[in-house]
Amino acid sequence: MNKDKFRGCLVGGAAGDALGYMVEFLTEERIFALLGEGGIREFALNDGKALISDDTQMTLFTASALLREGDIIANIADAYRLWRITQTEKFTGKEYDEPLMSVRELWNRRAPGNTCMTAIGDGCKGTMDNPINKSKGCGGVMRVAPIGLAGFDDMVGAKAAALTHGHELGYIPAACLVHMVRCLAREDMPLRDAVEEAITAASLMFANKKHTGYFVDLTEKAMDLADSDTPDIDAIHALGEGWVADETLAIAVFCALRYENDFEKALIAAVNHNGDSDSTGAVCGNILGAHLGLDAVPQKFKDNLELYDLYIDLGTKLADLP
Repeated sequence: MNKDKFRGCLVGGAAGDALGYMVEFLTEERIFALLGEGGIREFALNDGKALISDDTQMTLFTASALLREGDIIANIADAYRLWRITQTEKFTGKEYDEPLMSVRELWNRRAPGNTCMTAIGDGCKGTMDNPINKSKGCGGVMRVAPIGLAGFDDMVGAKAAALTHGHELGYIPAACLVHMVRCLAREDMPLRDAVEEAITAASLMFANKKHTGYFVDLTEKAMDLADSDTPDIDAIHALGEGWVADETLAIAVFCALRYENDFEKALIAAVNHNGDSDSTGAVCGNILGAHLGLDAVPQKFKDNLELYDLYIDLGTKLADLP
């Protein structure tokens, strides 16, 4: 296996997150008025660092949980409960049985999603059969890429998302992303093939779910738009804003396929819109990073990226899993 694909997936996701985090709550009009018609194209630094949001924080805790022995979903739920502490308390240096809790930079509140915070605070016990809520927000999909890197099956991704997001469209996209990432990083599958296979797998796995057909149609629409001459922003408008998981994945798939050999163009397209820019950027970065590898991520998206060395370390460890 090419370990650079594993590292690229985590670095790419963090880069997309950091680029989009700066404009997440701005309208397109505001973004282009402030930054020109090209929108945000470079990191906006804070004390010399491009800051990550809750998306990458939770992705890191997912990755760390996968390196532990025992029940996978229980370990992921435990990790999310620890992550929530970093969003509600101050760093004290207290020892935890989780290496990430000693990383001081993670003890920063970075716009955590209300659904994640509430669901985890209530115990992080949601399942597909016993949903904790009716949320289909993107908080379930934006954090699960490491599950694909670790080689686990799609259902683990769905179950991990369902811990906090109970709507079918909150966890089906997570299963689909896990499938894509696993095919790209572990099987070296071409990008379009990985997307098509993931959609087919989701349609079969969740054939009895009410919203599966809608999800499949939207994701296939993203593929068709990627092949069209529709301008980026118009295509993204046709797919949604990314505040919900199915739209996040669709926008990420569109940008990744349209610019499958140009990480920078894909990331810029993925974040310059009205919606949840950090999440669409993060998922696009996960997909293309797993497809192209670390070397394809431009140096400007590596320099000054907060916690860069941690992504390299965890990516390497996930690649070493059997």
